[in-house]
Amino acid sequence: MTTEQFIRYRNILIEPINECAKYTPKFGHGRNGGFSFSEFQRLYGADAFYKWLGLDNPLMYSAHKAAGGITSIYRQIGIGCERLVRAIFTDYLGHNEDDVTWSYHVPSSNGRERTLSLDGRIILDKIADRDVKTRCTEWMMRVADNLELAMPIRQAITGIVFEVRQGYKSKDSKRQNADIANAANAYANGYIPCLMVMSSQIDDDIVSRYNVAKWAILQGFIETSPYVSTFSFFKYVIGFDFAEFMNNNQEYFQRKIQAVLEQLMRAE
Repeated sequence: MTTEQFIRYRNILIEPINECAKYTPKFGHGRNGGFSFSEFQRLYGADAFYKWLGLDNPLMYSAHKAAGGITSIYRQIGIGCERLVRAIFTDYLGHNEDDVTWSYHVPSSNGRERTLSLDGRIILDKIADRDVKTRCTEWMMRVADNLELAMPIRQAITGIVFEVRQGYKSKDSKRQNADIANAANAYANGYIPCLMVMSSQIDDDIVSRYNVAKWAILQGFIETSPYVSTFSFFKYVIGFDFAEFMNNNQEYFQRKIQAVLEQLMRAE
């Protein structure tokens, strides 16, 4: 990896969290930009009930700001992960920007079409390097074995599509149902769906449900099988040592997160 590529990957992953430092709570009003600390004081100070209880306390503003901001940190890290995965696929597989994205259309209740998408895609026939193509093909065939896919489905497979998450601890049934629908559409279009989780934080019940829906699942394990580990998949199949990249950049990433957290914990 060149120094330029190293810095580019680092920025792709961590730059989205800069948005988190700007977070201000909306207090249920849905306005753009949220409330500043002084606006919060006027809002809560003018509410007799909240003022009686002392909810106009600056610490209440800090608590709202921190709670919403931390949720935003997870969300923005997820966005950075999606972008970095696509950049790696582009660089290491010889794919272009259109190759590494996948979407499909479904009718909506108002009669219009909705476009749904997954976060990454590998197209076997478009992998430039012969050795990488062989590794990806062998990985895909082993995954098909693990998922016990029927032969007609295996023969129709042309690649893999990925839903990328930084972690998956929420048991949001709406999100799970959407992913199950995504899996059905992926198979209908000749792709194996793979849930790629960067951390090891995923609920066991979610793993079970996605396995039943024939999702391959990669989690943030270190030095384990590339059929279960996100980082082993990148190292041994794609040819990019993601774990080493993270390890080499951890002090930089930690400083960035520290600065954002300090900003979120301040009332003003």
